[in-house]
Amino acid sequence: MSFIKNIGILGSTGSIGTQTLEVVRNNGDLRVVCLAAGKNVTLMEQQVREFHPLLAVLYDETAAEELKSRIADTDTKVLSGMEGLIEAAREPSADMILTAVVGMIGIRPTIAAIEAGKDIALANKETLVCAGHIITRLAAEKGVKILPVDSEHSAIFQSLQGESMNPVHKILLTCSGGPFRGKNREELKNIRVEDALKHPNWAMGRKITIDSSTLANKGLEVMEAKWLFDVDIDDIQVVVQPQSVIHSMVEYEDGAIIAQLGTPDMKLPIQYALYYPERRFLPGDRLDFAKLAKITFEDPDTENFPALRLAISAGKRGGSLPTVFNSANEYAVAQFLDRKISYLTIPEMIRAAMEHHTVKDDPTVEEILEAEKEAEEFLSSGKWE
Repeated sequence: MSFIKNIGILGSTGSIGTQTLEVVRNNGDLRVVCLAAGKNVTLMEQQVREFHPLLAVLYDETAAEELKSRIADTDTKVLSGMEGLIEAAREPSADMILTAVVGMIGIRPTIAAIEAGKDIALANKETLVCAGHIITRLAAEKGVKILPVDSEHSAIFQSLQGESMNPVHKILLTCSGGPFRGKNREELKNIRVEDALKHPNWAMGRKITIDSSTLANKGLEVMEAKWLFDVDIDDIQVVVQPQSVIHSMVEYEDGAIIAQLGTPDMKLPIQYALYYPERRFLPGDRLDFAKLAKITFEDPDTENFPALRLAISAGKRGGSLPTVFNSANEYAVAQFLDRKISYLTIPEMIRAAMEHHTVKDDPTVEEILEAEKEAEEFLSSGKWE
């Protein structure tokens, strides 16, 4: 590229956001025009002073006021709340918005960015899980690209390049199996927060690390893949690949399988989304097949890790049920991280919320947010027990 690409990063202080800024540091033709995060004032201040964005947003109003005071000597405008996130998403100078905020809070800003004609580098699963029917339709209307940043979805996207005329037979979505692969329910009873936060291969945020251990994250990825690649849930197969070397695969009608392989480094899919279709040099380790020696495969264990089975069920039913799965999982994971529930209670809460919900087909954004609130209120009331 011979021109400067202006990008906005929603979720700049999180794992994906900070790695995106590493990619920016390694390239001279990316300019950060807006940053948004939750409430990490100190890190946001450092990012503002290094990257000089036009706009910085902290969702927490008190944190935003503190940031405003700290960076009063700069030209960066500071905003807060959902209005701030939406303004960042619509930033006129941005060519692309990378959405890496955690949770359903990402839906409205993503819609705002698409309506403003911005290409989307998507690292927020909940956007498509809960509102895929709205997002994909709107992106098509606006002629906007949605480029996946999740390693698995990026791998699928890369494996589809040059094959637009050939129908896909199946998507093979790989999964490391998490830190508890091979354990039974008896062994899972006394899992501590510290145990669940030790992912064997990937460095991620706390919530997604717990989701990876329960396989809820893989369930969310199945639902996301349905919308990203316009396939049925039944045409997506989850394959456990413990070494995290094959990031995902696509099987075509003739039986040929195209896979994307590499080291477990999130900067690769981030950079690919930012520069698509160009591939740039990326510093870091390279895959050494001699040292790797073997790649193994297994079926996922949905008996001891039922969150994946529940997610697939929600994805097949569709409507507002994926929102309930996601909301219940978010609530349960937060409770587990706060040490208020046991590890095995997470899927139990998800199942109870799904069984309690009356599904709405083709929900509006407002109905999606109502379903989210309903699931959280049901679980917090204790009526699910």
